[in-house]
Amino acid sequence: MTVSAAAPTDPRGDWLALHVFYAANPQPLLVECVVPLIRELTDRNLLAGHFFINYWLEGPHVRLRLRPRTPSDEPAVRALAEAAIQRFLTTRPALYAMGTGYLRELYDILFALEFPGGRPAELVDDNGQMLLQPNNSFSYRPYEPEYGKYGGPDGIEVAEWHFRHSSDVVLRALATMNLHLRPVLLGTAAQLMTVLAGTFLPDRAELVDFLDRYHHFWHRAFAGTELIGAEEYRRMYDGVAPELGPRVERILDLVARGDVAHLPGFLRGWAEHAGELRERVLGLAASGRLTLRSWDGSGERVVTDPAEALAALLSPYLHMTNNRLHATIRDEAYLSYLLARVLREPAVAA
Repeated sequence: MTVSAAAPTDPRGDWLALHVFYAANPQPLLVECVVPLIRELTDRNLLAGHFFINYWLEGPHVRLRLRPRTPSDEPAVRALAEAAIQRFLTTRPALYAMGTGYLRELYDILFALEFPGGRPAELVDDNGQMLLQPNNSFSYRPYEPEYGKYGGPDGIEVAEWHFRHSSDVVLRALATMNLHLRPVLLGTAAQLMTVLAGTFLPDRAELVDFLDRYHHFWHRAFAGTELIGAEEYRRMYDGVAPELGPRVERILDLVARGDVAHLPGFLRGWAEHAGELRERVLGLAASGRLTLRSWDGSGERVVTDPAEALAALLSPYLHMTNNRLHATIRDEAYLSYLLARVLREPAVAA
């Protein structure tokens, strides 16, 4: 008689999800609070994982995820995180009001798009508008991994590993580059997108087709909201294509040759990571461990086709890195339009 070995117990602690509500640009919060907090937790060997995203539901906030190295490390992680966040909010509070003027209109648009079937009663006030949390506050929330989007339990493990690296890349960029300047932000996002997309989809025709679909998705999703403007994209293209086109071509050429040592400094580690991420995704697909939710909501299915797996996961991977950079949906639509067009029309960019 054969006795099956028991599945190994995960020694890590459970994810902690902190929502820090901060009605201002999140860069100071990330650079002055989150970066030193993660450094201290790492130096004390208390973490098994970390990442962050920016979000708008209930008011602008940073969602900080921290995974204690072991369950017994959780109290120390909580205490250090709470102290660091409270110290920052006390000494550097956001001075803007939550959800007034243009922001209230924007939240209403996003809220309607997020919940097309109706607004959840627990998230709205008596007037049907989204409830807002107090500014300069934080709270713990349940950690709810998006299994359907990232491929099931094994896909989530890969995604969380990737999110940590993506967060670290963005945090270093925020601390060392002038990302508060729009041209720098957009240029950085475009190059990070180029490296990751070019690594996942080395065939040029497939890459252009993907960028077109990525661009059109945001247009369809936000049609009529005035968040996406195609005509101004076309006007802005003429001003940036001569510089952007050769840079994109150079990046893709180096990525294709595996010559990442000649990439700009902040892209080298990102390119190496992108290559490993691609291999992990392909491994999940080959072993039948990638279960994705159907776009039409009809259910979930195991994806084993390599091309489908790469394209399906590339979209949310790109989107969440752009989110961490604080690039907007409008920015993403613009950047995917630019990248697709300079690759389609190299003569214009030359």
